[in-house]
Amino acid sequence: VQLQACGGGCVQAGGSLRLPCAARGHTLRSYGMGWFRQAPGKEREYVAVISWSGATTFYVDSVKGRFTISRDNAENTVYLQMNSLKREDTAVYYCAALTKGSIRVRSNRISARSYDYWGQGTLVTVSS
Repeated sequence: VQLQACGGGCVQAGGSLRLPCAARGHTLRSYGMGWFRQAPGKEREYVAVISWSGATTFYVDSVKGRFTISRDNAENTVYLQMNSLKREDTAVYYCAALTKGSIRVRSNRISARSYDYWGQGTLVTVSS
């Protein structure tokens, strides 16, 4: 499975960005999908996850109410809509496929080790 995330860029605080993550070579329909981010000098951090059907989503507390994860299985694409961006959201954002385990188990969804396929990352820079 090849995942390609894009849509990053530079935006002012309070602005919005939408990150698409498209899959090539395999359908994502069976997989939970997550977004992670890594800021300079920090560890990779779980941001959001969505079930294979799109019916269930979870978010890290710091983005609740601002970010929305969604998916279009017909287009084999997952999205992260980011609103009210803050400087602390500056990071490289990665999409990833959770091929084993349920997203309802917290230890599964927040651990990068649970995800088998990763996109290359897209840089989001939020300026004040």
